[in-house]
Amino acid sequence: MKAFLVAIIVTTHTLCFAQEILRKDVDLEKLVDELLAGQDEDFNYEELYENLALLLSHPADLNLITAEQLRTLYILNEMQVQAIMEYRKSAGPFVSLYELQSIPLIDRLTFERLISFVTITDQQTTLNKTLFARIFNERNNYLILRYDRTLEDKVGYLNTTTEASRYQGSADRLYMRFRTSRPGDFSLGFTAEKDAGEQIEWAPDRKQYGTGFISFHAQVLNKKKLKNLIIGDYQAQFGQGLVLGSAFGIGKNAEAVSTTRRASIGFMPYTSAYEAGYFRGVAASYQLSKSISLHGFYSTRWRDGNLQSDSTGAWGISSLSTTGLHRTTSEIANQNTVQEQNAAAVFSFSHKRLDAGLTLHHTQFGIPLQRDATPYNQFYFEGNANTNGSVYVNYTYRNMSLFSEAAYTFSKGASVIAGSMMSLTSALDVALLYRNYSRNYHSFYSNAISENSTPQNEQALYWGWKYTFSKKYWTSGYFDWFRFEWLRYRGYSPSQGHEWLLRFNCRPSRHVSFFAQMREENKIRNQSLESNLYTTSNGTKHNYWINADYQATPTLSLRTRVQFSNYEYAGAKTGGLALIQDITIQKNKFTLNARYALFDTDDYDNRLYVFEKDVWLAFSFPAYYGVGVRSYVLMQYSVSPAVVLWLRWARTTYSNADSIGSGSETIIGNIRNDLKFQARIRL
Repeated sequence: MKAFLVAIIVTTHTLCFAQEILRKDVDLEKLVDELLAGQDEDFNYEELYENLALLLSHPADLNLITAEQLRTLYILNEMQVQAIMEYRKSAGPFVSLYELQSIPLIDRLTFERLISFVTITDQQTTLNKTLFARIFNERNNYLILRYDRTLEDKVGYLNTTTEASRYQGSADRLYMRFRTSRPGDFSLGFTAEKDAGEQIEWAPDRKQYGTGFISFHAQVLNKKKLKNLIIGDYQAQFGQGLVLGSAFGIGKNAEAVSTTRRASIGFMPYTSAYEAGYFRGVAASYQLSKSISLHGFYSTRWRDGNLQSDSTGAWGISSLSTTGLHRTTSEIANQNTVQEQNAAAVFSFSHKRLDAGLTLHHTQFGIPLQRDATPYNQFYFEGNANTNGSVYVNYTYRNMSLFSEAAYTFSKGASVIAGSMMSLTSALDVALLYRNYSRNYHSFYSNAISENSTPQNEQALYWGWKYTFSKKYWTSGYFDWFRFEWLRYRGYSPSQGHEWLLRFNCRPSRHVSFFAQMREENKIRNQSLESNLYTTSNGTKHNYWINADYQATPTLSLRTRVQFSNYEYAGAKTGGLALIQDITIQKNKFTLNARYALFDTDDYDNRLYVFEKDVWLAFSFPAYYGVGVRSYVLMQYSVSPAVVLWLRWARTTYSNADSIGSGSETIIGNIRNDLKFQARIRL
């Protein structure tokens, strides 16, 4: 019976919609832009974008994907996740992706997005070939070669610059990556990058072997009870990220419900060029029984750190660097100065609607961390070793998902996070979240939702919601109240604050979409420093977005956006405005993306973060501030099914400045041009 129904579904949709629904038509940039609209913090969103891009280029097997993996896509609510899992359980393995449309809760827009991230593989082919044969014969692979450079000379490259500030290498940035993979079977890849200003050299004393950053991984999946094995570089995500979190966690945003819960997806290969937040060694997941699994890893790698000696002559690290830059003599001196070792074990239990786990994680440094004391960092970590343990519990019942994690660090700090996501009706989704992070809780690889950069010194209550009026109209938002029991960076007194966001979306047709969004954030901030006494005042920032997308013809699409902000602090009010026009032309093998933007902001407090399209697997989310014009042109040409080329030129002209940047990054003049070229080759 199922085969008959599937045949009808596949035939009908093939005849009616085959030309409308294609995997390549999904706009990842638009999806990420929707997630990031509302963000105005200096955070590494590149990893989030890259992980979603890799999921798009390496779709998961719909018959093997877990509920946790579906949640990492941020396009499904809890009812939809459960509906897919229940359908597969009751009807058996999917035969066609179009079966998804037979699930009542999967609407057309969701279907069009979801099929870009999933596939159906022939498992019999996997069984009939050896692993090495499958690796060498796999067609899902790519080699990326990238070059980019700022055309204007920066001060750091000039001969007139002092030796301490001079960049030792060229202004060229070079990037190479290779990866081959098969969903649910294996993944193999490496990445090499030279940052602008760095040298390519063989320097074993600094543990540099060619470019400044080299990464690799080899992964096998689902080999009987060995469910996952990674050798090389990887990330780990368990529970709600209080102990082990990865880049799949995202901060507060317009998708106010689906992004509240972290997905406990275990170990993943690390493929980013961001030189922090990953492990290097071996990681494995082993299924002990139908319900119980054991996960563990060991990692050792060298970190960049600022060496200093105390009054007794003993060496310590005042801070760990995450920039990955080794351009000047001081940056080179800090390269790979401290060895960091990590080991962890996770016992996980999964039975029907219950998922639970016990996590233990230990970090050991070869040289102790010794902070430079400031009023706000009195409870930051110091020493050689840190150990964390946690218990997490997730329970799903019908249209409700409950999740929680309680963690403890052996320095006697504790953190708790607990929440729920509920589909109260087919139209209304709600999320509630409570978090309580003590000021002396320490975890180096956490990524739990937080107002701070780490889950520390914070108590908060969060409420998020999404209401769908119809397939064409929906709205979402959140309110977050938070309190800090100790001082914060630039906020030297215990305090409290709030943040809220409201967004309205309209999609009257397949060719037109619109959204309007507003956001308010209220926090205290230091006024000034006088005789070591700080005075704080409340600052309130408002951000506004108005955006319209129009598919004028099959080859031409337009986007118009207005972003503006104002900031009120200590009796003064400042503002910022950006007017942005995008155009996309797609014709056969050629795609052109272009932007022209005008911006005018009073100061850095009113900077406006704007997502920009870039070459594949590159990320651009710059802050527009000052007064000027920003424009770029991105061209893509498919030479053949195996070769795709990109060329990107970006130009910023400031009308209120005679120089751009600061320190060694200073450009003398008011114009900056950036050029980037990339080739993707499928072998």
